[in-house]
This record gives sequence, structure tokens and C-alpha cells, in this order.
Amino acid sequence: MDDTRTLRFFNRGPSPVARLVFFCALSLLLLFVDARYQYLESTRNVLAVIIYPFQRLTALPGEVVGSISVYFETQSRLQEENAQLRQQHDADAAQLAQLAAIQSENTQLRILQELKERVDYPMQTAEIVYVERDIFKRKLIINKGSQANVVAGQVVVDDFGVVGQVTRVYPWLSEVTLVTDKDHAVPIQFLRNGLRAVVFGSGDIGEMALRYMSVSSDIEVGDVLVTSGIDGTYPPNLPVAKVVKIERDPAYPFARITCAPLAGVDRHRALLIVSGLPKLPERPETVETKDEPERAKKRLNRRKQ
Repeated sequence: MDDTRTLRFFNRGPSPVARLVFFCALSLLLLFVDARYQYLESTRNVLAVIIYPFQRLTALPGEVVGSISVYFETQSRLQEENAQLRQQHDADAAQLAQLAAIQSENTQLRILQELKERVDYPMQTAEIVYVERDIFKRKLIINKGSQANVVAGQVVVDDFGVVGQVTRVYPWLSEVTLVTDKDHAVPIQFLRNGLRAVVFGSGDIGEMALRYMSVSSDIEVGDVLVTSGIDGTYPPNLPVAKVVKIERDPAYPFARITCAPLAGVDRHRALLIVSGLPKLPERPETVETKDEPERAKKRLNRRKQ
């Protein structure tokens, strides 16, 4: 009996169906009023401002997780791209170095071709194949031999001056002794004053020696030495060396003069061989007179006395 009264007490008011109908009608009314007259716009803005921090808090964990995943993905992708770019950079650097070498070689070949067209004597192009391994020998091997009409004694030059001289010929190769070899000598002439002398190799790739020049010789640092052309081997006026150091000591009769070769004896790969020079007339022999034997006997008797 008491339980029935308690249920009746708490069950007072509209039924659930009536409440549902009421709130649906109220919602429709509010929607109509808001759509028609926009009375609830300010209320909606206030609620949006109040709810925004809660929306950000609820969305923050997802954004953090997304940012972390994007960071690691970006980091991995950047590392891969850096590795690829580094490899590409190395490949491009190698290609650029090769291109620079080719351009330098083409420039030298163009200069050699122009030099061949300017001179009056024939020349042919050769290429260095081997370089002597012995550091005390200044020799190299070129790819032209007797099959190309190369003869021992011919001069080898580049676009700067005399490189050396052919000293041994094979069928398809030739050996060239550089002007810096210690056993090599070149007759020269000073371009400034016409003074003639002989310059010798010192065995050092970048040094030559001008020997037997008196202390009082008119020689200055910077003087250019060219071939004199009076030996019949070297054509005249080819640059050979430049004076870089002069030591004069009154206690010695000769000055110590150091020169530097002008040709690229250790730099270039393409060279020119001077194939032929105009032959000089033969040196006249001394004509013996009838009384020459008697004069020779008198000179011999004087030596004995």
C-alpha cells in the first residue's frame, strides 16, 4: 500500500510522450524563429566562444599525434633527399671537373692548331702516352714514331715553347728528352740584347741553368731566352726559358744563373713535333795546301822541344 503511494507521488506531471511532443514543437518553433528573424545569432556566438576552448582541448591529442607523425615522415624524407642530392652533387662535381679538363685540352689544341698554321715549317700533333717513372730522368713517350716519319733529333714544342727533343724512335712511339734533363742543352739567344749562350737542364722539372756566363754579362732577372737557330736543330725564336735568379760573386769568374722553362714540360698532354727544318749548308772543310805537312812537322818538333 505504501509503495503504491510512493510511485504515484513521483509519477506526477506530464507523461513522456507529452513532453516529447512539447519539446519537438518548441524546437521547431525556435528553428522557425531563428531562421525567420535570427534572434538567436548572438546567443549562438556566445556559446561558440564558450565552447571553443573545450573543442581545442579535445582536438589537441589528435593534432599532437599528427604533428609527430608528420615530423618523423618529413625527417625521413629529408634525409633521403639529402643523400640523393649529395650523390648527385658528387656526380655533377666529377662531370664538371671532366668538362673543365676537356675545355682546357680543347683550348690548348686550338692554340696548337693556330701555331701550326702560323709557322713556315711543317708540324704534326702528338700525344703523351707514358712518362718516365725514374725521377732522375726527364723523358716521356709520345704516340708518334717512324710510321709517322718521326726522326731522332726533331724538336717537340707546345703552345708556350720548347718541350724537348726526340732522342729515340720506335715504329709507333718515340722517346722525348725534356729540356730540363741534366744531359740536355739548348743553344739560346737573349731576346732583349741578342746575347748568345747555351742553357742546360738541371734535372729538376722546373729549373734550368745558364752556365759559363761571366759576372759582367748583361743579364737581368726576367730576360726571356729563345732558340738561336744556329745549330740546325732548333728553329729560331722559340721560347725556351726565363731568367729567375742571378748570383754574382766577384770571387768566381762565372755567374750562377737559374732559369725556369716556359713550356709546359709537366702540364700538357698534346704536343707538336717539328717535322722538318730547312737544311743548312754543309760546313766547309779546311783545304790543305802543299806546305801543310811541313808546317805540321814543324809544330810537332816545337812541341817536342
